[in-house]
Amino acid sequence: MKIFEKENCGQLLERAFAEREKELAAVRAILADVRARGDEAVFAYEEKFDATKLDEDSFRVSEEEFAEAYREVPAELLESLKKAICNIYAYHSRAGRRDNVVTQEGRTTGYVVRPVASAGIYAPGGTAPLSSSVLMGVLPAKAAGVERIVLATPAKGGRIAPLTLVAAKECGVSEVYKMGGAQAIAALAYGTQSVKKVDVIAGPGNIYVTLAKKEVYGDVGIDMLAGPSEIMIVADESAKPEYVAADMLSQAEHDVLARAIVVTTSRALAERAAAEVEAQLARLPRKEVAGQSLAASGGIIVVDTLEEACALVNEVAPEHLELYTRDPEALLPLVKNAGAVFLGGYTPEPVGDYFAGPDHILPTSGSAKFFQVLNEDVFTRKMSVIRYTKEALFSDGADIIRLAESEQLGAHANAVAIRMKEKV
Repeated sequence: MKIFEKENCGQLLERAFAEREKELAAVRAILADVRARGDEAVFAYEEKFDATKLDEDSFRVSEEEFAEAYREVPAELLESLKKAICNIYAYHSRAGRRDNVVTQEGRTTGYVVRPVASAGIYAPGGTAPLSSSVLMGVLPAKAAGVERIVLATPAKGGRIAPLTLVAAKECGVSEVYKMGGAQAIAALAYGTQSVKKVDVIAGPGNIYVTLAKKEVYGDVGIDMLAGPSEIMIVADESAKPEYVAADMLSQAEHDVLARAIVVTTSRALAERAAAEVEAQLARLPRKEVAGQSLAASGGIIVVDTLEEACALVNEVAPEHLELYTRDPEALLPLVKNAGAVFLGGYTPEPVGDYFAGPDHILPTSGSAKFFQVLNEDVFTRKMSVIRYTKEALFSDGADIIRLAESEQLGAHANAVAIRMKEKV
């Protein structure tokens, strides 16, 4: 594990969402093909990429397949899943759908909040099927009041992981399709013979999924453009090195492209945490993935002050940020850019990944500077509402006419002026 001084950590901190031409060309070809041929194209790509042979009868998950999945999920695991669903749904429901309409002196202005009619949730199923992403994608849409929620997830070799199906059913989703990659995004965005198009697509995926979401934006809404997972940990001398190392590895095992960075004011902690990483890495089932990730994009940076550490945080805008210091709440006001913030030594990132309630579908690759965590707002629209009384229009009319005429829009001005004649 490399330890960097603050003066030479630039290369470690640099990264951006790379738009690779080869992948982008492949994505555009898939999108165009699915748009033209619909189901036929999706079936062909599923057989090519996921070794899954589909037809119109097997494309959508059947009730028999849901029942079989329930039989394969242990009772204790199902109970844990239900507890997580309760926490996550309660969290997203707290915000509610609040209209905001105010009337003052004959002028009614504000907005009303409406859910989109349909949402497509993408749940990855590549190196590890992520049933937790079903919860994190579906439940904010459900809390927003979306009536039709569709799940797309790959069926490797023709079969979706049982816990993924159980998670969908427990969240109230029964419209599940066996499809992944860019072809799934195309089907959700454009519609096929079997899949009715949706209004918003949300959920993480690989580079092909992310580029496809970018391409279809405008035909549908999207949540964000998510890249490889990442964590940044700000720690002082009070942090336990074995905890810091474990938290780095919890992200590194996701993907060889994942990033895990520690920023600390304690050189002693840096050295002990680096040694702990090596010791714990040797015991991990996914040690090869985690090892490649840390070698390419992992490291520990030593700084002089916690203020400097937070400045680096704001520059990087990490997906996950752990503030593992003696007084983490005191640092929170200094943090401007992060996807999710975990406070204290007993709030490791997996608490948020699975159970606490806040969403784990988060902006990555520095996009926390302008994207936000997936929440119910992604699945709603604010419609503005305006009502003027006659007296209010007569009061403001002259100003409105002047502004319209300044833009040489005479018909705009006349729409007000014609009503102003009643004032005479």
